[in-house]
Amino acid sequence: MEDKVVLLDFWPSVYGMRVRIALAEKGIEYEAKEENLWDKSPLLLGMNPVHKTVPVLIHNGKPVCESLNIIRYIDEVWSHKSPLLPSNPYQKSQALFWADYIDKKIFSLGKQLWNAKGEEQEAIKKEFIECLKIIEGELGDKLYFGGERFGFIDLVLVPITRWFYSYEVCANFSIESECPKIVSWARRCLEEKQSLAKSLPDPQKIYGSFVLPTKEKYGI
Repeated sequence: MEDKVVLLDFWPSVYGMRVRIALAEKGIEYEAKEENLWDKSPLLLGMNPVHKTVPVLIHNGKPVCESLNIIRYIDEVWSHKSPLLPSNPYQKSQALFWADYIDKKIFSLGKQLWNAKGEEQEAIKKEFIECLKIIEGELGDKLYFGGERFGFIDLVLVPITRWFYSYEVCANFSIESECPKIVSWARRCLEEKQSLAKSLPDPQKIYGSFVLPTKEKYGI
């Protein structure tokens, strides 16, 4: 039986971008269904009744939820295609550790950054930069986080860089001046990986079509 793959997604979602990249890296054909997170479809509510959010990968009618879990699932099911996670147990544990750090620190702080203002925003900005510098330290002088080839940590982090423009505009700072190595790495990823160009939205579109209207809607 041929695989039927459906992705419930929302275009500016960092989590959704990750899954798009993973599917593109594996060369998996799928049907994309765009969700309205303010008016969620019965399909989304039925497939992800716990968190009720995207992304959800529906593989032959069965849902898989949460982006990191979905990526691991994709990697295991389509294991004959280019691997995303390292096969070495220790290297895999390190990749999962940094993915967790990226979600709990960098993504979480970035989300707070464009929602905050005043002294609160300044404190968040300081911590955000500190966390990016820690990630820069992990990258070191390597081309990619895993070494010579694009891998799991790169896939997890690079979608957040599409939000950098919004963070900078909302919090009035330059990420490149603070963390040039991360910005240079992100550019290299985009230049060398066709899967990213197809999977990631334009940073200015994220700001103009999502961040700005959302801030105006909620009076942020």
